[in-house]
Amino acid sequence: MKAEIMLSILATSDIHGHIFPYLYGTGENAEHGLGKLAALIKKEREQAEISILIDNGDLIQGTPLTYYYSRYLSSQKNPMIQILNKLEYDAAVVGNHEFNYGKSILARAVSESNFPWLAANILFSSTKETYFGLPYKIKTFGNGLKAAVIGVTTQYIPNWEKKQHIENIAFESAVSSLKRWIPYVQEEEKPDLIIVSYHGGFERDLSTGEKTEEQTGENEAYRICTEVPGIDVLITGHQHRFLEGIKINGVAVVQPGFNGQALAKVTVKFKKKHNDWLIDEKRSTLISAKEAAADEEILHIAGYFESKTQKWLDTVIGEIDGDMLINDIFEARLKEHPLIEFINKVQMEAAGADISCTALFHEGAPGLSHHVTMREIVSNYIYPNSLSVLRVSGKDIKDALERSASYFELDDDGQIIVNPDFSFPKPQHYNYDMWEGIQYVIDVTRTAGDRVRELQYKGRPVEEDTQYEVVMNNYRAAGGGGYTMFKDKPVVKEIQTDMAELLANYFLEKKEITPSLNHNWRVLAGE
Repeated sequence: MKAEIMLSILATSDIHGHIFPYLYGTGENAEHGLGKLAALIKKEREQAEISILIDNGDLIQGTPLTYYYSRYLSSQKNPMIQILNKLEYDAAVVGNHEFNYGKSILARAVSESNFPWLAANILFSSTKETYFGLPYKIKTFGNGLKAAVIGVTTQYIPNWEKKQHIENIAFESAVSSLKRWIPYVQEEEKPDLIIVSYHGGFERDLSTGEKTEEQTGENEAYRICTEVPGIDVLITGHQHRFLEGIKINGVAVVQPGFNGQALAKVTVKFKKKHNDWLIDEKRSTLISAKEAAADEEILHIAGYFESKTQKWLDTVIGEIDGDMLINDIFEARLKEHPLIEFINKVQMEAAGADISCTALFHEGAPGLSHHVTMREIVSNYIYPNSLSVLRVSGKDIKDALERSASYFELDDDGQIIVNPDFSFPKPQHYNYDMWEGIQYVIDVTRTAGDRVRELQYKGRPVEEDTQYEVVMNNYRAAGGGGYTMFKDKPVVKEIQTDMAELLANYFLEKKEITPSLNHNWRVLAGE
């Protein structure tokens, strides 16, 4: 028997439904997707002595293909699961976005999988038993080497997800869960290696240990490394970072970005000593998808679903008499843009509310052209959000506006720029909201927390103790993005139709839209 062996741990994370190497909004080629990663996975497995393949969550949601599948083709086998089955994944971890399409879509995906879904800290509310079955997977190799994979997920899901999607489910701290499960696995299974696959990120700077975000519990990876003994390898995700070659408290750490741009690889060298396999060396790396040609076999699996999706995306649903394109993404947040005013208008009409807020969700938002297609709708509104009408106080509105105002700061020349906190460690431009139905001014020269002035509703000052009804997406209504002032506020009404569908239906009904701006808010660098 060999006295040395090298194990390759391969991991994907935050694929978000990306299979094909192009951008849905423009059709341009892109160096991403599970098709490309499949080619890398096959090559790595061929070259490895022994290997484990894991998906670290946020797999089944995120593209028009996955949206179209969930809405119109869900009676058929999930293409994402078909691909992972074909690639013979050993395990998958539940990500927060796995819940976005509802319990039935997720349950079907789990049932179709030839591998276990791991989530040690997702529990039945009533019994506190693990919701997805066994929270860990043991893989034993022909040479007797035994590896354990324990899956955990960010506990912050109730702050984002629709309540009906997580009914009767409890989310425990990943740290607390691991402190309980790792000793159990050590005692019961006696593995030679413990891998934790965590759909969550880092709450502290990796080199200094200094806090990089509020300690909400959304990200606990640094605590996992420093407070939970017995972990050899930690696979992370959720923050969409590219992390390799890092060890924290002796734990080899990796995070492979998002949308299938890279494959994570952790190599662990073992040496035999007195019939025991001992870890001699471990190293984490990322393998870029840039040079890989997409695997045609994998693309073929999703081909039927993709062709249906593309036909749907190219459907013209209405026209715009004017300009609703986005030419400068920063300007569209700094000054009123007709696209944002339009989205707020649709929200207000759908909900019967006269105050609304929304964000411009991502840096690739193109706006809407003269002939509006479903492709443009889903390229701008990329999340499967529904709407909630909350009853909030004037103080809540002011606090929410101050949270949004923190998106800006001044550079050395006194010019308004984006606060780096909204770009690093994870881009969070979707956490800057723009409002309709109220009038306000943001003065970036003032101290953060005291930037909002001239706040009015129907020409009168917004009163702190007065109650107002505001429509917003379900993510924000749950307090997501640091908007804790909205958490647990009374829900006046819920509109269960996805926003992309509401926007599309608006065009189908009105046929033609004329862009408008009412100049109800301004962002200034002093006066």
